[in-house]
Amino acid sequence: MTRLFNDPTAFADEALEGFAAAHRRWVRSVTGGVVRAGGTPDGEVAVVVGGGSGHYPAFSGLVGRGLAHGAAVGNVFASPSAQQIRSVARAAHGGAGVLLMYGNYAGDVLHFGQAAERLAGEGVEVRTLAVTDDISSAGPGQSAERRGIAGDLPVFKAAAAAAEEGLPLDEVLRTAEHANARTRSFGIAFSGCTLPGAGHPLFTVPEGRMAVGLGIHGEPGIGEEPLPTADEAARLLVSTLLKELPDDVPTPEGARAAVILNGLGSVKYEELFVVYRTVAALLADAGVEIVEPEVGELVTSFDMAGVSLTLTWLDDRLERLWRAPADAPAHRKGALEAPAAASGPREEEADDTAAVPPASEESREAAATVLTALRALAGTVDEHVEELGRIDAVAGDGDHGIGMQRGSTAAHRAAAEALALGAGAGTVLTRAADAWADRAGGTSGALWGTILRAVGTALGDQDAPTASRVADGVTEASAGVRRLGGAETGDKTMVDALVPFADTLADAVAAGEPLTGAWDRAATAAGSAAAATAGLLPRKGRARPHAEKSLGTPDAGAHSLALITRAVHGVLRHDH
Repeated sequence: MTRLFNDPTAFADEALEGFAAAHRRWVRSVTGGVVRAGGTPDGEVAVVVGGGSGHYPAFSGLVGRGLAHGAAVGNVFASPSAQQIRSVARAAHGGAGVLLMYGNYAGDVLHFGQAAERLAGEGVEVRTLAVTDDISSAGPGQSAERRGIAGDLPVFKAAAAAAEEGLPLDEVLRTAEHANARTRSFGIAFSGCTLPGAGHPLFTVPEGRMAVGLGIHGEPGIGEEPLPTADEAARLLVSTLLKELPDDVPTPEGARAAVILNGLGSVKYEELFVVYRTVAALLADAGVEIVEPEVGELVTSFDMAGVSLTLTWLDDRLERLWRAPADAPAHRKGALEAPAAASGPREEEADDTAAVPPASEESREAAATVLTALRALAGTVDEHVEELGRIDAVAGDGDHGIGMQRGSTAAHRAAAEALALGAGAGTVLTRAADAWADRAGGTSGALWGTILRAVGTALGDQDAPTASRVADGVTEASAGVRRLGGAETGDKTMVDALVPFADTLADAVAAGEPLTGAWDRAATAAGSAAAATAGLLPRKGRARPHAEKSLGTPDAGAHSLALITRAVHGVLRHDH
């Protein structure tokens, strides 16, 4: 378990602060993460990586010459927000564009995609790439759906080394895509991990057994087998990866591979070396030439007892990039020449959040009701945070309750600050939306940010909110969540509760029912739909690889939305 922490909600921020203080030679802190201490050389593509905390040395430990130019760091097991990513990317930008790289998880895809859109709108040339190396998370025909685990390192390094060669942005992207297509990983675990402040691990493995095909966020494996010896573990890892070679590597005989044996937190170096001796022998027997192997902790999951094996199948170009020198806090090799001229530290942008648009008296009065609703929302999340985490842990990573708590608390605080400055209902909601997305990160942060912003935009700051405007905002929120997340009803996500809520509200308001009664009907529909997700198999998100395990348990996102809509109804009923 994680023993040394203060406030669990501050763990990620405090860990990043301590990391930066300990590694000033390599990095400097910026809002949202870290960048190279010496900046990005002028005219060089900036490779910005990122993901949630809890995986050190990924991602901050990989910032340095020969590796990433910056890292955006989110909360524990939650993607960084779009604002954090944008901030790090702007600080790292050397004038030649930015490549954003991350593991293929729904929250990261959403937030890095939003950050890319914002950067492009500001004139920064930007590309994105999601690493998809985990073969246990989807079949060969669905490789784009796979998670990113320890294969992050060779793919990140290939891109960064290509950038240091002076290649343009699109060529750096093609290099990263090529490395990703030739990288495969597979892992096993013997126990789950425990988040700071939690009293129990996110999943458990029966005594004498191991989980096969685990993720790095506490997701349970796709199966269980008897606890192996070190040699048996090595044989399982190697044989599994050799069954799936890249299309342009017809046989392992005569092939070259970068090899990473990764400890996930509690399997220590001597144990890894015992396993690696057999990994090396088995690969040699298969005719594979091993190139500069790495054995150690490279992508962790707090105190998870587990190990993963990564093979990146090399050609001449990828081998040169893998061998290229690097100097980062957690990964060093070779000798680097004197650095090229770099851009100086960029100034932090001025904080203009204090200014609020003018609002009518009617809208400011409505904003007070909005604040009360957000207070009730946050209180409901606090009341159910453990339940939401428990539901999410059945087939996911168990952080839904924590993420919702961070987001709703931040949203309420931002709304209170905006109201105190005289903001109208629209601005109060949009400020709350930005705070939720920024503080929570992850998939739920992006989606709830979208929901609050859509309703806020519909209400505006000038007119008194009407039932019709509220319904229009919720309808747009439903459409926006589906556009952003790509889910539809039946996928076992928040959408299964949001769509019936929005449709029922719109129909009731159109029929002339007052907002309080219409909201009551809609909240009842959301609650029924959320409960019905227990009978669905997930087709989206982290729970998808563990579909059968989730059968009989409702979706955490749908359940939390239903709880929130009922809490808001209590405010509307009291207010009217």
